[in-house]
Amino acid sequence: MKMKKSNFPALALTLLIVTGVIGGGIWHFRKTSANSISGQPNSSQSGTGKTNPKISTQLTLLGDTFSGYSTFRNSDFQAALAEVGIGLRYVDEFDQAKRAASLSQGKADLFVTTLDQFLQQQPQGKIVGMIDRTIGADAVVLNTQKYPNLKSMQDLGQLIQQVRDQGQTLSIAFAGDTPSEYLALILDIRFEGFALADFEQIRVADASDAWKLMNDPDQNVAIAVLWEPYVTQARQQGDTIVLSSNDAQDSIIDVIVASDQLLQSKPKEISQFLEVYYRRIDTNVQDASQLKAQIAEDGGLSPEDAEAVLQGIDFFTAAEAQSWMVDNTLTRRIEAISSVLVRSNRLNTIPQNPAKLFNNQFLTTAALNTQILIDQVRVDNPDLAQRLAGSGGQTVAAIPQITAREVQAAPDIGNLEVQGNVEFAIGSAQLTAIGQQTLEGLVKEIQEFNPQTVAVRVIGHTSRTGTAALNQTISQQRAQVVVDYLLGKGVKHNIIAEGKGFSEPLPDISPTDVRNQRTQIRLVRVDSVSQS
Repeated sequence: MKMKKSNFPALALTLLIVTGVIGGGIWHFRKTSANSISGQPNSSQSGTGKTNPKISTQLTLLGDTFSGYSTFRNSDFQAALAEVGIGLRYVDEFDQAKRAASLSQGKADLFVTTLDQFLQQQPQGKIVGMIDRTIGADAVVLNTQKYPNLKSMQDLGQLIQQVRDQGQTLSIAFAGDTPSEYLALILDIRFEGFALADFEQIRVADASDAWKLMNDPDQNVAIAVLWEPYVTQARQQGDTIVLSSNDAQDSIIDVIVASDQLLQSKPKEISQFLEVYYRRIDTNVQDASQLKAQIAEDGGLSPEDAEAVLQGIDFFTAAEAQSWMVDNTLTRRIEAISSVLVRSNRLNTIPQNPAKLFNNQFLTTAALNTQILIDQVRVDNPDLAQRLAGSGGQTVAAIPQITAREVQAAPDIGNLEVQGNVEFAIGSAQLTAIGQQTLEGLVKEIQEFNPQTVAVRVIGHTSRTGTAALNQTISQQRAQVVVDYLLGKGVKHNIIAEGKGFSEPLPDISPTDVRNQRTQIRLVRVDSVSQS
């Protein structure tokens, strides 16, 4: 197993290579390197193959071993494609850049990937279908086993400083060029006091390697980004799940991309391919046991682990995929994800016309089939009808109504990095124009997080001037003004105001320093029954 370049010692690298080979039987996760189209591919093809007289079109699809892609590797699905004249060759290409280049060079017809990687690699092709979004299958985990006091991003920042004072550096482990790395980027740009540059970054080939490093007492891994079933295993052993893809909603989305050449030469076949694919997804929505068995068989998983994987993935039906494309939901996700990539120096600019990156016309027949099914089941089974329709990108589950005390007691995620200054007029709780401009940006930042699982604490601070009582009053009023402003702009989260006066000055700064006059936007996890 070829490993990505990283900074950890050569001995550790050797051990990971060995363990990766030994553990190679469980390949149900996203990997970053292995045999691929550029070497000796792990590929699957319809058992009827090219000799089947029914097959008139042969397609090559590039992907990897992620469970969400298991349908494309499934023999029954490939046989169904053969019935409409399409042969499918599925090839693992774990290098995202090579995957995109192969499409652009005509070596592949389709590929599946995450939306962030599609935006980074910029292949000569368009998104024609949507596969899934992860709703907890990916998560940031703090190593509470080794560092018992590590429960939030604030705790992590304090630990970084402690080990730095001792001349040491903490490590973060994640699989490179995967959703794990994208979640790490979200931490880097969105949370105060967290910077990837402060860590030794250990980029491994698979989450199983990050999991092993995190549980190795000889390694100084304080934080890892994992996916299922390791997220569940981490929770079970008492590690802190600080942020999951269910909290950072719609951040990890998998899509189907067709090459420009295929779009021009075989539009009918693209529609047929999607029709067969989404018909199978419709079946899985009605009875998930088939998909669970498929995932277990595809990855060599136990039923329990397959269930954990399935619970963390939400598959798009054709109706929902089409809805995302026509109601601008996909456009908004492209803009939001591009913003993260630009701020992380992974992308030069946000696309000027995101709608040019996808085409919904090939979904027409598949979406119509799903709509017919929805109409058939709506009267007797409205819940199933809703699942088949999807949410259209809108949150449909109820936002939990919780008290201010419950929000204060909820586990911290961390303080958002405020881009600008929440500025007030001197000695008052009136926002300045600069303060309002800053809050406009904060609205978008907060809306990137799931209001069902994340609540907001707005915490006001002052510098030590005047009486404690007066400063407490001003800080509470200012925090409440911020809360009212955010709610007025459509923020749906549970959100509370807290005034701290001058009781919590910044470290190593005089209590009278004006820099102590600040507003913290702290996110907390409030979904006590969350599976991630």
